[in-house]
Amino acid sequence: MIETKKIRRFFPAIKAGRVVSNNAASTQVPIQLLKLLEQLVIQYDNIHRGQSRSSLLTTERFESSYDTIAQFIGAPSRKNIILYRNTTEAINSVMYSLMTEFKDGDNIVTTFMEHNSNYVPWYGLTKEILPKFGINVECRLAKFNKETGQLDLNHLKSLVDKRTKLVCCVGASNFLGTKNPIKEIRAIADASGYLQPNGEKKSYLLIDGAQVVPNLFIRVEDLGVDFLAWSFHKMLAPFGVGALYAREELLNSMRPFLYGGDMIAEGKVSPEKVEYNSLPWKFTAGTPNILGTILSAQAIRLLMDFSLTPGKFSYFMADKKLEPPDVAKAMTNIENHEKELIGEALKILGEIPTVNIFGPKNPADRTSLVAFSCNCQDPFKIAEELNKLGVESRAGCHCATLAHHYYELNPPASCRLSFYIYNNLEDVRRACLAVKKCVQEENCK
Repeated sequence: MIETKKIRRFFPAIKAGRVVSNNAASTQVPIQLLKLLEQLVIQYDNIHRGQSRSSLLTTERFESSYDTIAQFIGAPSRKNIILYRNTTEAINSVMYSLMTEFKDGDNIVTTFMEHNSNYVPWYGLTKEILPKFGINVECRLAKFNKETGQLDLNHLKSLVDKRTKLVCCVGASNFLGTKNPIKEIRAIADASGYLQPNGEKKSYLLIDGAQVVPNLFIRVEDLGVDFLAWSFHKMLAPFGVGALYAREELLNSMRPFLYGGDMIAEGKVSPEKVEYNSLPWKFTAGTPNILGTILSAQAIRLLMDFSLTPGKFSYFMADKKLEPPDVAKAMTNIENHEKELIGEALKILGEIPTVNIFGPKNPADRTSLVAFSCNCQDPFKIAEELNKLGVESRAGCHCATLAHHYYELNPPASCRLSFYIYNNLEDVRRACLAVKKCVQEENCK
């Protein structure tokens, strides 16, 4: 396991005594990023718009951040990386950019285990937007096994046909914890035979990577995805920056999601024609979250250091390329660390007679979160009682509303614990034993 003792001291939340166990929603920010923010504001200026030393320096830091992000997921270059406010906006950008390509009779295939961010945009497109233009596109939902939490690949395959323009799937469920087999889903999408505008005969594949990129080793070209979206506030950075990876040829042909400002080629605006900027700036309208972008890239570098050499800093604030073997080792270390944590959580919670655990029972098949319900206790009540015991959980549908209705839960909610790189086994035991105390049989009478 990762030597958490050497990195926990860098997190103000943990030093304050909090049992942080709601990391699937957002992770905590280390002190290094807070200090970096103080340093950056001294020479902060807008990017791509000035000749001052501060503007040039900020621009250099901003643009190099794209390189770090691309290297982390194995993208060919910064041209493949588009930054937005969060995963939700990144997925919406794909929906709006592809909107005019849909033809009457097309369909989109997604699943019952999706976060609302990877279902509601497609619902809006097929039920509210395209019908206004007389274009009928169906949104199809693939089932999953209620007992195992595994996606039903046979059902998914049966829904994909020659009119499936896009397959949208979560890389790992933020409710079930299930790690989906992306390569197998890719093969199903590839076999559809749908004729895309660029001549490719396949369905595009979009992966919601919000629970994947922070926790697993990802190589986008190896996975063969067309689009991958995720957020940095789930991997040590502050709120406000999400990313979209897309194949360069797709970004070249796609229409922008937002118009104006930096996405316009310098001086290329006339009454007759507007020319767009080169990638990735073609999709960066207006002034971006400059400081958030720099902090997000440095959060990646800190994550590498914390998982490779806890307490020592080789990548953070260094002009050093992220080497693939180091990224692989770092993320494998994180995955193995989390496997130990969630294994302990499943063991303790699994021994509580009144608790029902959702998703795979094998720690190797899931990320480091566990959602559960109680036969005799409302999930919101459990979360409130846990809070009184000093344990931070989350109750609700976790924006996985379809899946909660799929289980016919009333209310459509569960309680969830989730752990990250700075959590240790003591955190897990304290949290799970607190659950045990909250749902004791005498409290259920």
